[in-house]
Amino acid sequence: MSSKLRAALASTVLCLSAVCLPAQQPAPQPIQTMPYSPSLDVTSLDRSVDPCVDFYKFSCGGWQKKNPIPADQSGWSVYAKLGNENQQFLWGILETDAKAKNRIPVQQKVGDYFAACMNTSSIDALGLKPIQPELARIDALKTRPEIVSAISELHHVYPGSFFFGSGTGQDAMDSSLIIVELGAGGLGLPDRDYYLKTDPKSIKLREQYVAYIQQLLTLSGESADHAKGDADAILRIETELAKASLTRVQRRDPHNTYHMMTIGELGQIAPAFDWPHYFAVQGSPGVAKLNVSQPEFIKAVQAQLTTESVEALCAYLRFHFLTSASPFLAHPFEQANFDFYSKTLRGVPDMPPRWKTCTRGVDRSLGEALGQEFVKRTFTADTKAKTQRMTEQIETAMQHEIESLDWMSPETKQEALRKLHVIRNKIGYPDHWRDYAKLEVKPDDFFGNVSNAYQFEDAREWNKLGKPVDLMEWGMTPPTVNAYFNPQMNDINFPAGVLQPPLYDPKLDDAPNYGNTGATIGHELTHAFDDEGRQFDSKANLRDWWTPADAKGFEDRINCIRDQYAEYIIVDDIHINSKLTSGEDVADLGGTLLAYIAWKKQTAGQQLANADGFTPDQRFFVGMAQWACENERPENLRVSAVTNPHSPGFARINGVVSNMPDFQHAFSCKAGQPMVHAPACKVW
Repeated sequence: MSSKLRAALASTVLCLSAVCLPAQQPAPQPIQTMPYSPSLDVTSLDRSVDPCVDFYKFSCGGWQKKNPIPADQSGWSVYAKLGNENQQFLWGILETDAKAKNRIPVQQKVGDYFAACMNTSSIDALGLKPIQPELARIDALKTRPEIVSAISELHHVYPGSFFFGSGTGQDAMDSSLIIVELGAGGLGLPDRDYYLKTDPKSIKLREQYVAYIQQLLTLSGESADHAKGDADAILRIETELAKASLTRVQRRDPHNTYHMMTIGELGQIAPAFDWPHYFAVQGSPGVAKLNVSQPEFIKAVQAQLTTESVEALCAYLRFHFLTSASPFLAHPFEQANFDFYSKTLRGVPDMPPRWKTCTRGVDRSLGEALGQEFVKRTFTADTKAKTQRMTEQIETAMQHEIESLDWMSPETKQEALRKLHVIRNKIGYPDHWRDYAKLEVKPDDFFGNVSNAYQFEDAREWNKLGKPVDLMEWGMTPPTVNAYFNPQMNDINFPAGVLQPPLYDPKLDDAPNYGNTGATIGHELTHAFDDEGRQFDSKANLRDWWTPADAKGFEDRINCIRDQYAEYIIVDDIHINSKLTSGEDVADLGGTLLAYIAWKKQTAGQQLANADGFTPDQRFFVGMAQWACENERPENLRVSAVTNPHSPGFARINGVVSNMPDFQHAFSCKAGQPMVHAPACKVW
């Protein structure tokens, strides 16, 4: 799926941003070996807290006190700290590759991209020069047909959000086919709700957004008065687009975003575009049918293109081009972008150090090239084999759970088991690395490198049309500290970056490893059977394979979790939107249960000793809890409440253990205590 379409279609996932050490510590340096730390960190505990009252605080209270949020971060967590260590290690690799002689092609590309990014004096000296030709083209637009033509060109060349997104993806009804997809987009704020809410915080934020638009337009050469009028028009256009957009909860149902149309039918709802020409510009002439994820949104685009003034539409294109380009331009533009999107929206005081920005940029643009350098230094065959074995054990536990369900009919169980048995496990890194031979990277042209990388990836995505689906493709780079399940590929993916201490430690005993990494594996596996994943069958096609009674049984059980999590407060008086988070909440609970079952089978017959003052069962649950230790800025929590399908850390731990009798037995919790939820919720 292309980057611009992914932004338009995808729900927010837990993707951890670049992090750095607190300002009061010595300046970090590139590292050449990955640091080691034990997985079960007893110093992170707060033993003053009763684990039956608040298990999250018991497990993470000490960590929270020891780990204030760094000045360049919106939050800080165990995942973020590992991300920091991974990036520091990548920094060492990139410093070497930027300067070394006799480099292989992979080293040349990642090294030169990094070097160009680090050359801030050259970037600053160029000012607006890298984008002046495109700004001039936008300023020269005088008619609506010219504007429509410009949108087609901008979609092809730049990664900005220009009204909507387009790209390729698997057909939801036939996952063996790659089809064209059209998605909603065109908003500068994180979600449609930011435009529509009328509370004081939302009104103030929109005022700050308008001020940011004015600032960027003024930096690009507009007068203050002109920029003020343009900013008002841009907000007006985006508000109309927001009104026509589906909510994030609505988008969780894949049926709501599947509307196959012919090019002729698309032309009827949006005749402003010559759609055959549009797709020819993208590099895919002859498109006959496509999925229009949000037809009402496309109708709103049509309305804006035909009713707004040409001047307002040009201002909209100018701003969205500027805001997408600003992180890669001279410092005033980069700073303006940071000040709004990081400082205002998420409460981050300081911009990250340049090496962080550039390391992250290489990972974004050349992820599988840099990933080769990361994997060969950090990821052993033994770690891969152990993770594979753990995954297979958890899949076996899932099979037994499905077979023993008392609320599911034999017909549905048969379909569920068929799906379970064909899920592919991808661990560490791709079997075949992406070929970047045609991507030109220069050591002295940062903006050119960014543009070339975008166009390279966009062309790669469009080139998938008419070809077999690559079932071995990855959607995350190897150094990423994260994991995911893809319902249309029917695979679970664990990059090498997340299989590092303290999240996975091959030197530690099984209890915390199964509690931490095992629960993560179980989490991703359970996504195949959450409220969204369960709608896809064993061939990864959108098909209802549930009997009506079984579907009702599932909904009754997931509603138990929704009701529980809706009581948790994120920040201020904002509760968890459990209809948005229910897929992740179900995966957390199911994944932990599966990991516990797998661990018990793995250690059956063994004499397990107590350690660190805990029984083996207690070590399993503390290991599970400590992956989620975190601190978050209130501004970031407010954004997450609207956009993030994951619950905050405290809910992801307390919500799980309070539904697990095994936990309650391990810590001798009694009925009526907070960590004993009544009735206990259980789906799988």
